[in-house]
Amino acid sequence: MMQVTRSSLFPMTNDYTTTFEVQTSADAVFAAITRPREWWSANIRGRTGLAGDVFFYDKGQIHNATIEVLESTPRVVTWRVLKNHFGFTADSSEWTGTTIVFELAPTSSGTVLTFTHRGLNPAEECFPICEVAWTFYVQHSLRALIESASGSPDADPVPDPAPIDSPGKQPSD
Repeated sequence: MMQVTRSSLFPMTNDYTTTFEVQTSADAVFAAITRPREWWSANIRGRTGLAGDVFFYDKGQIHNATIEVLESTPRVVTWRVLKNHFGFTADSSEWTGTTIVFELAPTSSGTVLTFTHRGLNPAEECFPICEVAWTFYVQHSLRALIESASGSPDADPVPDPAPIDSPGKQPSD
């Protein structure tokens, strides 16, 4: 069952947050998070597991990003979006400077994973699309990788948005 909540560490924000619990160890959850090619996109180049690693996400003209792993511990994984380009928003750099945080909390029956994309909130133009995409990739693909060793990277939870020809213009028909 999908549950969307606010992070317990940052309860007063409107940042996108989603949480789920799995009946597996925090170490197994951590291992899955650090392999985003298996749950987010096979179109990721670079190392993704250790603090200081930088990787590149590339979905062509729709979305590409340069992301640094700031923290990679068995309880917290933090990514910082260094550079971002959306081909479907007036401000193509919306994610630049945002932080993506995975918090792991062991429980008596497994692990609670809280995912927060700090800086991704309803005020952002991309929010309706990014909310659907992150919900799919975290709640479904990452969770499936953790529970059954098979994620769904590069699945299309939403149709590709129409590109914006230039800043300030509406999407093409």
